[in-house]
Order: sequence, then C-alpha cells, then structure tokens
Amino acid sequence: MGSREQLVDAMSDLLWERGYAATSPRAVRERCGVGQGSMYYHFPSKRDLGVAAVEHNCSTLLPGSVDILEGPGSPLERLIGYLTRDDHEPLKGCKVGRLTQDPEVVSDPALLAPVKNSFATIHTMLAGVIAEAMEAGELPDSLDADHLADLMTTSIQGGYVLAIAAQDRAPFDSARAGAVDLLRAVSMTPSPQTSRKDS
Repeated sequence: MGSREQLVDAMSDLLWERGYAATSPRAVRERCGVGQGSMYYHFPSKRDLGVAAVEHNCSTLLPGSVDILEGPGSPLERLIGYLTRDDHEPLKGCKVGRLTQDPEVVSDPALLAPVKNSFATIHTMLAGVIAEAMEAGELPDSLDADHLADLMTTSIQGGYVLAIAAQDRAPFDSARAGAVDLLRAVSMTPSPQTSRKDS
C-alpha cells in the first residue's frame, strides 16, 4: 500500500472514530506513519485529504448494499436481506451517516457531496427493488416506493443513534427487525412461518 492510500485509510478511520473537526493532520500522520512532506505532496490541505477519505468511506460501503439489492432472490427477499445483513458495527455508528453530524462536513459542499450521493444511490436502489416487489405481487401497489425506501434507511440510521445512546446494539437490531415486520405485514406473499402453520 502506497503512502497516499495509507493516508486515506488513516483519515477514513479517524473520521469514523472522531469526526472531521476533531481530526488533525498530525493525528493522521501518527496513525499511518507517513511523513509530513509525503502527506502534503499528496494532499496540500486537510480538506483535500478529508474529501478523499469521505469518498473512500462512501465507496467502500456501497458494494455490500449493491450485492444484496442486485443479488439473487425475489425482490422481497432482497429487501429483507438488506435490512438483516450482519456486517454492521452499531456501537461505532455508520461510517457515512456519522458524517452528517459533523458541522464542518455539513457546511462544506465538497465534503458533504459524497455523503449525499451515497444516500441518494441507496435510496434509488431500494425504491427500485420495492417497485419490483410491487410488480411481482409481493407488495401492494398502493405503497409509495420512495416513502418505504426512506423508512428503511431511517430505521437503520436511527438504529445506530439509539444503539450508541444506549451503548447496546439491541435498539439497532430492534429497529431493523421492526422494519422487516412491517414489510412482512404488508406483504402479499405468506411468510415462512405462515406457510408452516397452513401445511
């Protein structure tokens, strides 16, 4: 791994742990062992490094969502798979979502743009799969795909906030389970438990 990548990785982790405002260039250099000269060769300012790190955080989180939402299974199965994926660390928060709580990120269009685009991409994908589920007869066509996509995202992001506040992952898991329960409640297809009872 080259010095540029080491700097971006270190800044990415520190953004997650401390936020942008509380992360200094010195802290980044100490984390990765890259010298000051090399750092400023690749990134003339903290902001330049911050933009690269935010973009990195956003781009590394998207593939896992894409793999599930564009993967095998019925549309409803993919939505439930997205809500129940087990690669989260709720007590550390979302690498992307936590950035929205940093005033310096929110006030800087260049820092905020990757975050905004990341959430917009996930929203578009979720709404698309929800629309597929309606067309397949798995969900009623009276639903609003955009509204349901927002509900799914806020269930996850809100779950992070509740888990951090409680210092317990249980609220995060509960929020996601509630979203799954709602999907199954409005689903036009029998759940596995219903099928077993009927058989």
